[in-house]
Formats: sequence, structure tokens, C-alpha cells
Amino acid sequence: MSAKHAWRFARVGGFDQVRIETGADLMNLDQLDQKLWVALACPTTGLHFDAKTLTLIDTDKDGRIRAGELIAAVKWAAGLLKNPDDLCKGSAKLPLSAINDASAEGKAVLASAQRILGNLNRTDGVITEEDTDPAKIFAGTAFNGDGMITELSATDDETKAVMRDIMASHGSELDRSGKPGISQAKVDAFFAEAVAYSTWCEKAETDKTLLPLGDATAAAMAAVKAVKTKVDDFFARCRIIAFDPRAAGALNREEKEYLALTVKDLTATSAEIASLPMAHVEAGKALPLQGSVNPAWSDALARLHADAVKPLLGERTDLSEADWKALCGKLAAFDAWQAAKAGAVVEKLGLPRVHAILAGKAKNDLAALIAKDKAEEGTANAIASVDKLVRLYHNLHLLCTNFVNFSDFYNRGDPAIFQAGTLYLDQRSCQLTLPVEDAGRHATMAGLAGAYLAYCDCVRKGTGEKMQIVAAITDGDSDNLMVGRNGIFYDRKGRDWDATITKIVDNPISLRQAFWAPYKKFVRMIEEQVAKRAAAADAGATAKLETTASKVAQADKTVKPAEPSKKVDVGTVAALGVAFGAIGTFAAVLLGYVTGIIKLGPLAILAALVAVMLLISGPALVIAYLKLRKRNLGPILDANGWAVNAKAKINVPFGASLTGVATLPPGSQRELVDPYAEKKSAWPSVVVLVFVLYIIYAVLNSMGYISEWTHGRVGKPRAIAPAAPTEAVTTDKAVDKTPATP
Repeated sequence: MSAKHAWRFARVGGFDQVRIETGADLMNLDQLDQKLWVALACPTTGLHFDAKTLTLIDTDKDGRIRAGELIAAVKWAAGLLKNPDDLCKGSAKLPLSAINDASAEGKAVLASAQRILGNLNRTDGVITEEDTDPAKIFAGTAFNGDGMITELSATDDETKAVMRDIMASHGSELDRSGKPGISQAKVDAFFAEAVAYSTWCEKAETDKTLLPLGDATAAAMAAVKAVKTKVDDFFARCRIIAFDPRAAGALNREEKEYLALTVKDLTATSAEIASLPMAHVEAGKALPLQGSVNPAWSDALARLHADAVKPLLGERTDLSEADWKALCGKLAAFDAWQAAKAGAVVEKLGLPRVHAILAGKAKNDLAALIAKDKAEEGTANAIASVDKLVRLYHNLHLLCTNFVNFSDFYNRGDPAIFQAGTLYLDQRSCQLTLPVEDAGRHATMAGLAGAYLAYCDCVRKGTGEKMQIVAAITDGDSDNLMVGRNGIFYDRKGRDWDATITKIVDNPISLRQAFWAPYKKFVRMIEEQVAKRAAAADAGATAKLETTASKVAQADKTVKPAEPSKKVDVGTVAALGVAFGAIGTFAAVLLGYVTGIIKLGPLAILAALVAVMLLISGPALVIAYLKLRKRNLGPILDANGWAVNAKAKINVPFGASLTGVATLPPGSQRELVDPYAEKKSAWPSVVVLVFVLYIIYAVLNSMGYISEWTHGRVGKPRAIAPAAPTEAVTTDKAVDKTPATP
């Protein structure tokens, strides 16, 4: 990294980001170590950014902007300005006075800009992106240097007519003016096809054997091709029977096959009938052209007779195999000539029109017009350079602050170019939203970001437009977020879309949510179990009722003897005793611990409560803390085609700014009385009151006040109890040595 330029960095998002505030910063980007760039590549689609500018920067046209292409664009734009600092203004209006005309390219760009303003009758000395629209600039020009010509370029009707013929047969291309035109490649291809077609047609004029019937030869060939497969089949069957007469029955189809047709509704052209031989097959038999022929082929044989047999062989009622071969031989040359047909794309113009075009001078005239258009290439390219400079002057700094650094994203001013809009859902607004093409594929990578992601299908019913987005939810909780929930998405243009959640990547949203999650899961588990037990009990009761009703309805009138009472299983009684004993022991131990904690005083009780809550919520808090520390933007953007080069963190405070939770506006008045509120039970309040009173009692008792109040000596000094009299120590002299009376 060059030491000549003094870079400034800011610690934002948990990593160092370079500041890009001056033209010198931009000019020295090629000297900045790319390890310090936030991104090294971004896509040219799916961004809230001028698409034309991205296309101009993407010089290799691969749909991605890379660091090298961005540096090249900065160098080019800064080199055409007198003061590179102007690039940091981001103005949509480029003053002509700012263009550096010290170089040859700068002079050409300035001259083109002046020409554009002159064509627009503008004298304000500034040019904008709307002024440099090629379709607008070249709308009325015949030659614009792109190597294509339109009908506006031609001066005579014949040349215009040939241009229309070329576009009709070979298609057109869009000229810079936005009108359909043709290039030299189109002209060359058209005339090559015209020559090939003309040469192919001339063969028939010089070789009379190609058209034995003149223009009617094509109809004769069509009639022969229509029946050729079936006629060859007929004569092949006749030859097999001549070889072995035993095959006659099978080759003429057996009677059972005709019996199968009797149960069907048939027509003369049914596929079942068309599959039969054209006529009855016999050894050496000629094919009848009328009379006893297959009805499905009678019309085709009639056309064969009229269009081919009669004109080429003379009148016939049947056709021998030798006649058939002779007929095909007479049309073989025509068939081969048709197979070698060339220039078919110009055939629809007709041979006379093709001959007229080739005989004229249209080819040379068109080539001259194209050359004249190419002569304007320098001027046109200069105009294109003006358009590029205007767009880079307006947008280049914005792209750098969303590529080299992410200042727009972390400054929380204008949204970053990758943010698609705002999703309103579940009383919150999510601003970190991106468009996606495939939610499943995107989630595979984006799930590594450690963020809670909601994928939504968005539809504008008025227009039928559809799109998919992913929203990162970074504040609040996920209690009411589920697949199928609906919201409203506002894109960067202010248009509203109906949004429906289709996929969720579940990750912690906040530490607060993680703390209460175990308790909520426990409550949900109890609710689910109660619901399952209630449903099972209801189903059992219903089944029992149905069974009882069925037994009553079908009961025999005779009274059945009472069933003997079942004996009590001693093992069951013992098992129940052991179970109740275990439960009692557990309850006694638990009660002992609780009693012991209570005896230790209020501080011990509070410590025990805190310990229990930490024991329950601690693991969830630790996991959430670790995941929230790793939560970053990189994988979300990488899944959209970016190459994020830094750990762009989304910590808890920053995440809270990306997702707005519903709050009452300042100065609002709130009525706390809800007329439809559910009636609350008094027992929870009683329990809380008793617990608070006990804590107060325990605190006062530990300080001795309860004892003093009980004895009525509050505020008096405590009486000191007299010391117990000490027993005199006896000596040997004081010991009674009188012997005991027996």
C-alpha cells in the first residue's frame, strides 16, 4: 500500500472502514490494499442503482463489478475532470466548465457535450443524464457511427425497398436512434443467399431433365412421396408371396384382425384401415389405381394417377412394379435438385424480385451508406463518452461508499444500494431487505449470517408483478412469526406489494427474547399436552358413549349373571406404594430445601430465585450471545452474488436500528381502561402480596424489630439478663467424709 496518500479510517460495524471523502481518496484507490476493501465484487442486477452506469463500468460484460473495473472507472472519470473532488459531490448536473480539455479525449468530450446542448437549444452550460440519451440525441440523424443504417439513411425508393427485403428475410438490428436497421453483415448474408438461390434456380432452366413436367413437376413429386412408403410395402408383400405362397394369408391380414374392427366406429380414413395394405396382395400382382383399393388410400392413389402416372407414363388403370420404378426414376433428378436447394430464406421474395435486386446497384449503395455511417464513429463515441462521464459524475461516489466501504449502510442515512425497501410485518418495520431469485438456494448461504431471516413472496395484484425478498428481523421477538403470515412491502420507489412469509431461517433476535424463550417453550409445551390430553379424553368419552349406546340397543332381554369381581393385584398395589413413596420423598426433600432457604433470610431467597432463573435461562442466553456476536451481513450479500471482504457485523444496538418496533408517538395520550379486557383472577395478586409481605417480615425480623414489637419495647434499650451464678468449687476440706449409713 502506498505511503504517499494519508488514508483515514473509522471503526464502524466492528471493523475498520476507509473514509472516501476527497478526489484524492478516489484517485488512490488502486494503492489501497484490497484486504481493507469491504467488498471486492457486486452484481449488476438487484441493486437500487442506475443500471446504465453499472453496465458502463462492467467492461467485460459478465454481470459483475469487480475492484479492478471500479478503479478503472474512477481513473477515467477523474482524468476528464479539472478537479477530481467534484466526483464526491454526486451531482446529477455536470457543468461543462468542469471538463478537463487539456487532453485530446477531454477536448472531444467537451466538443460533443457542447454539440448536444446546441442540438437541444440549451445555453445553461450543464448537461444531465436525460440529455445524453442516445435514442434522444440520434433520433433525427441518418448517420450515428454505429455501423448500421436505417431507411432514413437512404435517399431513393429502390434502396429503401431492398433494405425492407433484407429486414424481412434476415431480421433487423436496433440502431443508436432506436429504429430498426441493418449492418454490413446483414447485407452480405442477404446477397449471398440471393446469389445461391438464383444459381440453384438457373440449373432448372439449363437442365430440362430436372423439370420433366415443367411447373407441374413439383405436384407430381408430392403425389409420389405421399404414397411411396405404402406402394413399396405393397410390392414387397407381393414378392414375399411369390417366394412362398404360404405367406399370403398372413400378409393380407388374418380374419381375426378384421373381427376386432367390427366393434369400433370406423371411417374411411381411420388409422386401423390406413395400416392395412393398399390392395389385396398376390404374387406378381400390379397395384390397382382405382376400384379394389384400400379406402384410406383411394384419394392419394387418384392424385398419383392424375398428377404423375398419366402425365409421365400415360393412361393406366393399374401400376406394375416396373412402372413404379420407372415413375420414380423420371422424378429422381428433380428430387435430388430439390434436396440441394439453396437460398431458401429469400425464396419468398420470388425469383423475379431476386433477379432484379442482383441486377441493380443496391449492394454497392448500401455498402457506401454503411461506410458513411462508420465515418461518424469518432463523433458518436465522443457522445457516448459524454453519457458515461455524466453518469459516473453523478453515481460513482455512491457506488464507492457501498463497495469500498459500507458507510451508507452503517450511517443509517440513505439506505444502501442493496436494500430493496421496507417490510411491515407483526408490528415492526424491517429495513434490511434484499431481492432474491431462489429462496432455498439463498438460505443455504445466508443462514450462516446468524440472523433471523424471513423469506417472502411479494405480489402486486394490480399489475401481476411478482418478486421474492428476504428480510432480516433484528429486534423484537419471533412469537408471532410463522410461514403464511402476511405483511406489506414498500420498495424503494414507494410501491406497495402484498408480502407472505414462505420460509424462515430461525436464529436469536435479541438477548431479551433468548431469556424468556425457555419459559415460553415450557408454557407452549403444557398447553400442547393439555390440548392433546383433552382431545384424547374427548375422543375416548365419545367412543365409550357410542359403544354403550350400541350395547344398549343390541342387549338381550335376558339378564346376564353378574361378572365376578376382579381380585386386586398385589403387585399393582406394591408398585403404587413405591411410586407414592418416591413422590413423597421428593416432595419432602424439596420442602426441606425450601425451608432451609427460607430460614436463611430474604437475601438467600432472592439469590435462590436468581440462581433458578439463571439455571433455566442461562444456556439460552449464552447461545444467543454467541450467535449475536457472530451475526453479520456478509453471507446475506454473498448469497446475492456479492464478494464481501469484511466481517460486517450487525450487533444488537445496530440491529435495533434496522428493525423498528411499534411504539406510541411522543405526546400521545393513552387510556388504560380497556372495556373488553378479560376479568383477572385475584389469586395471582394475593400470592404476590403474601410473598412481598413475607419478604418484609423476614427483613424486619432479621433486624430484631419483630421481637421488640412483640414484647412492646420498641425504642427502649434491651435489658441485659443477669449472669447465671457460678457454682462454688469445693475443696477436699469441704467434702463430707461421713460414711454412708448401711
